[in-house]
Amino acid sequence: MGRLFGTDGVRGRANADLTPELALALAVAAAHTLAEKDRSHPPLAVVGRDTRASGEMLEAAVVAGLTSAGANVVRVGVLPTPAVAFLTAEAKADLGVMLSASHNPMPDNGIKLFAAGGHKLPDEIELQIEAAVETNATTAWDRPIGAGVGRVHDLLDGADHYVQHLVGTVAHRLDGIKVVVDCANGAAAEVAPVAYREAGAEVIAIYAEPDGLNINDDCGSNHIDALRAAVVENGAHLGIAHDGDADRCLAVTADGDEVDGDQVMAILAVAMRDAGTLTQDTLVATVMSNLGLRLAMSAQGIRLIETKVGDRYVLEELRASGLALGGEQSGHIVMPAHATTGDGVLTGLHLMARMAATGQSLAELASVVTKLPQVLINVPVGDRTVGAAAPAVRAEVERAEAELGETGRVLLRPSGTEPLVRVMVEAATEATARAVAERIAELVRTASPVTS
Repeated sequence: MGRLFGTDGVRGRANADLTPELALALAVAAAHTLAEKDRSHPPLAVVGRDTRASGEMLEAAVVAGLTSAGANVVRVGVLPTPAVAFLTAEAKADLGVMLSASHNPMPDNGIKLFAAGGHKLPDEIELQIEAAVETNATTAWDRPIGAGVGRVHDLLDGADHYVQHLVGTVAHRLDGIKVVVDCANGAAAEVAPVAYREAGAEVIAIYAEPDGLNINDDCGSNHIDALRAAVVENGAHLGIAHDGDADRCLAVTADGDEVDGDQVMAILAVAMRDAGTLTQDTLVATVMSNLGLRLAMSAQGIRLIETKVGDRYVLEELRASGLALGGEQSGHIVMPAHATTGDGVLTGLHLMARMAATGQSLAELASVVTKLPQVLINVPVGDRTVGAAAPAVRAEVERAEAELGETGRVLLRPSGTEPLVRVMVEAATEATARAVAERIAELVRTASPVTS
């Protein structure tokens, strides 16, 4: 069996790569791996999904797998990923399951798992679940019968409970702030506009009419042009873009300029440093973050720790070191005092609260970071491992690093969820960064061409 888990759960084309059979097997394996042993009552699982039509099919399979393993299930319906994590912790459940492929296009779907407390799984637990899937494929698991079969209940007020939690985390009302929020026709459509309004903001919601097929379709955090236009057209103070499962938050200024996750992290880090809540005056980010973030944090007297790519690695560092803020350039921002995982709506609230507290515009706040030119090319490949590890590719990366010296860097990374190799280059000028990135990208394409 090949590796099932990527950087953020199991993903693939729904009903092709990610089948109901696989979803059922994963649910059984997760129940056996994550549920407490020798307990006096059945294990409990919380199950949610985003707005993809295939989520209905996969939810049925996951619920069947969990109940067949003896777990009781609470279905929470369409909610953001961080809401499922929050409700998993609140319910003191043994595990949580979120059906979502995040920012991926609609034909894809995914399964994200949470352990007790709403925490993402470490690599060793994922490997145990994969081994259990493989074992269960050849050996029948111990199926309970009669009263031992799990039961299913629906939680109808999960969204309200989650929104009240979010709004309760901000210290400043958002009165006077006008925001356009792009809900990506996804899980944010119900909760994000409500949370922002309850906190005091005037809200214009766009792409908030999911039909099961239009999630992330030219909208959301991967496609912000429409948000830029809407902010300018409506004279809003800012725009906020979420992805399909609302664990990301990107922003645009009143003039329509993008504010990425690095800048959002910097704004929040300075705010928390000023409030005395930035533990050890330290921010955690991944190696994908712009060098400009490191320089900005150094100038502010804030230490920056770098991790591997993936918000779960940021989370692991935050938990291991007892730190208070971390995230990714893509807009996954984690505030452990309020959430166990990246939470886009929570981030949007705290970003606007900083604006309200200081009276500064988003553009003024974001200017704390001066970004170095950065070019990212996502190269489709036949085999992402081969494409990244080919000798010609590695040799070119070494040449490029020598050429750039201390004025830039090269990062070559196979995607954890898609058949892509990501080529990222930073340099003193955009022209230099693009030239180096395109040179490496062409070698990657040649090393592992896409086959039809």
